[in-house]
Amino acid sequence: MPGIIFVLLIFLLGRELVPKAGQSRLWLFLPASFGLGTLAMGWASYGTAFLLSVCLNSKEPLLWGNMIVMTGTAAFLAVLYGHRIREKGLAEAFPVLLKRERREGQGKKRFIKETVFFLFLLAFLTWIMFYVFYIRDGILYSGFTVYGDYAPHTAMMRSFSRGNNFPTQYPHFGGEDVKYHFMFQFLVGNLEYLGLRIDVAYNLLSVFALLGFLMVLYCLARRLTGSGKAGVLAVMLFFFRSSFTFFRYLWEHFRSGDLIKTLAENTAFIGYTPNEDWGLWNFNVYLNQRHLAFGLLIAALVLWFYLDWVEAGCRRKEKGAAWLKFLFFDRKAWKMKSPEWALAAGMMLGLTAFWNGAAVIGGLLILMGFAVFSDGKLDYLVTAATAVFFSVLQTRIFIRGSAVETSFYWGFISEDKSFAGVLWFLIQMSGIFFIGVLPLLVILKKRIFRALTVSSLFPLFFAFCFSLTPDVTVNHKYIMISYAFLTILWAGVLVGIWGKKKKRRPAVSFFRKLAAVLLAICLTATGIYDFVVILRNNGPGHRVTVFMDSALTDWLSEHLDQKDLILTPEYSMNEVTMSGVMMYLGWPYYAWSAGYDTYGRAQKAVEIYTSEDKEAVKELVKQEKITYILYEEGMEFEGMTCQEDTIRELYSMVYQSEDGRIRIYET
Repeated sequence: MPGIIFVLLIFLLGRELVPKAGQSRLWLFLPASFGLGTLAMGWASYGTAFLLSVCLNSKEPLLWGNMIVMTGTAAFLAVLYGHRIREKGLAEAFPVLLKRERREGQGKKRFIKETVFFLFLLAFLTWIMFYVFYIRDGILYSGFTVYGDYAPHTAMMRSFSRGNNFPTQYPHFGGEDVKYHFMFQFLVGNLEYLGLRIDVAYNLLSVFALLGFLMVLYCLARRLTGSGKAGVLAVMLFFFRSSFTFFRYLWEHFRSGDLIKTLAENTAFIGYTPNEDWGLWNFNVYLNQRHLAFGLLIAALVLWFYLDWVEAGCRRKEKGAAWLKFLFFDRKAWKMKSPEWALAAGMMLGLTAFWNGAAVIGGLLILMGFAVFSDGKLDYLVTAATAVFFSVLQTRIFIRGSAVETSFYWGFISEDKSFAGVLWFLIQMSGIFFIGVLPLLVILKKRIFRALTVSSLFPLFFAFCFSLTPDVTVNHKYIMISYAFLTILWAGVLVGIWGKKKKRRPAVSFFRKLAAVLLAICLTATGIYDFVVILRNNGPGHRVTVFMDSALTDWLSEHLDQKDLILTPEYSMNEVTMSGVMMYLGWPYYAWSAGYDTYGRAQKAVEIYTSEDKEAVKELVKQEKITYILYEEGMEFEGMTCQEDTIRELYSMVYQSEDGRIRIYET
């Protein structure tokens, strides 16, 4: 199947792009191969199809684009491997990964334990991804906690697999540029075009992306703490968030006498801060924002390679003011160490901008912190400049006007914008997780831990001080990025409190272990209950369904192309959005939060659907370049009751559903 071959080529090509520093361990090598291969193959296939469509007016740009890219990649790999086999033999051309682990000093037992752990993660992630999004008997099921985000994503996927979305538009606000990062969705759509079912393609890439990031997170934790247990704990803390919310929730319902019933039946995320019931802070984020994990994977790989710079700066013998003087004013601290790597890292981050822009910004913010503690500061400057250059280049290609509007916005979504109010919001939202790192900065003596902590807090500070979009709530991704990397610190603390296997007075050992267990409960209890809610609220009876073998979907895909614009009700996710057509205005929140003027279009759509003035309607439809109008029996738009008479008299009906409920008019 072409889709499987494409995924295989991603790994094989990515394998050749991994820097030598990333080939030292299997658990770095595999995610790096996937991440770099996905960037290369994704952009190559998109760029080729884009040129074929825009410059050569190809009607099947993905067909020819994939043939060119896949054939070229396969030929390149064949020549490369052929040369390598002739020069070094088969064993060196395809090295045994287990031997690589042993060469790096990794024991067989440790390797087996890690293999079992990551196989368990692979199975778990595969299960949960398909639990919330799958197709069975021709019906697509999306869980209640995730379908809202899947609506614009699946529409974008289908705009490529069923349409010809070049130059790329935003399906829920068609006819204009694309302001939302879309490359992950493009790759899913391309894999569906190549024969993979849409749920398989989406879940497959999502599992590889999140598993890859967790592998790198594990490696970071093991490297910084020297403990594999800390790596496992960091992954666990990643899944289960810290907060006092669960304990307050228990107390309130215990007092009201309905605790057992509530715990057994509740299907809503718990919380006492604005929008916490959306699941802003728990694992649900990585289920509905699948492309965030891929962005974090690329950012984490860059951070891993820059750890050499940080560790060199932290190992300096100078102390106090002398150390700070060296870091900022000594020429050696600024001298470039590896300009070629600095450029490569900048390209990696920059090319990720339209896969997930928040991860790129978060990664650059953490790198800024790394630079403070590092030698080779000019390397960081080159990386940042290169990343910004490639990001801006993409925005110039895809977006008309400014990509973001940066403004100072203090307090994030905290209702009380005073310093004390923001601090209380942070405590309510995350418990001791963020506030607790402040005393840890004093307690922990290792400079590398301080460097990690300070650097990982930068995205958090950014989220509470700046806004890039009309909806500041989307800044929660920066907080989640800080959270993801600070799990390493808390995992190290838990391992340190538990203590090593050595002789110690039984009483002391008991209290240390008890303290570690209590701290672990404080850090994970709310997240564990959130996960229970995820399972309940995406289970049977809690799923949105879409009929995939729809005559309406097929008709729209066959009769409308990228130049058409269809006026519809404010649909979220249904048979219309799954056709991949460009809607005049889908569900407004998606487009509004991305920076589109949804209010203007909503007013015009209401006028078209409700006005009895034929000339006004005709002029407005022409002005807005609407080529089709869909009318659904009994529909409303922005709370206004719509009527069909004017539309019926002006335009010819070209489609009617079997039940007569939906009619489409061509303008």
